[in-house]
Amino acid sequence: MGFIDLLSDAGLAVLNSWLTTRSYVTGYAPSQADVAVFKAITSAPEAAKYPHAARWYKHIASFEDEFPTLPGDASKPYTVYGPEEVAATLNPAKAPAAEEEEDDDVDLFGSDDEEEDAEAVRVREERLAAYREKKAAKPKTIAKSVVTLDVKPWDDETDMAALEAAVRGIEKDGLVWGASKLVPVGFGIKKLQINLVIEDEKISLSDLEEEIQGFEDYVQSTDVAAMQKL
Repeated sequence: MGFIDLLSDAGLAVLNSWLTTRSYVTGYAPSQADVAVFKAITSAPEAAKYPHAARWYKHIASFEDEFPTLPGDASKPYTVYGPEEVAATLNPAKAPAAEEEEDDDVDLFGSDDEEEDAEAVRVREERLAAYREKKAAKPKTIAKSVVTLDVKPWDDETDMAALEAAVRGIEKDGLVWGASKLVPVGFGIKKLQINLVIEDEKISLSDLEEEIQGFEDYVQSTDVAAMQKL
């Protein structure tokens, strides 16, 4: 049967019951099954009423930036997951005793009113569309790194001012040069130690080092002295 309308109390009750003994909708790690169910809920379930669903929702929300990369079939709707037979009440904390066998075929959540079902579908789709619009409008966090780079010259006769000018002459979207200094390394030789900030999605640090090492008249080698995420 799978999960029913997760915007209703009945649907949340089924989800809460399903997650009583599970960390994820299926399997032992987050997957597209969790993503599909998560997106079908517009807000976190009430912890007092649906403690297991609320715990699961908070946990899955921590993977939101990774949703596209989680394993599984992203095209499947949330209704394909969940119990084969639903047996839940609007308040799982006060579930009644099991009904007699002759009542097993009763659909507790069915409706004889087709127009009412269509209205429920329309409302759900509107809420889901509003949720997707809200998520799309949310600004994406830009991952950045602060790097301290050591640029080593060939010898003590290398023009360090020209070396630094060549390095700072590299201009790229997502790259900002910072402060620098000359650090003695011995035998009268000084290396250029320069700070920079890069946007991780736009700048490859290894490619940047390779480009700097391309200034063969000045640069012998480069090393990353320090790096941390902003």
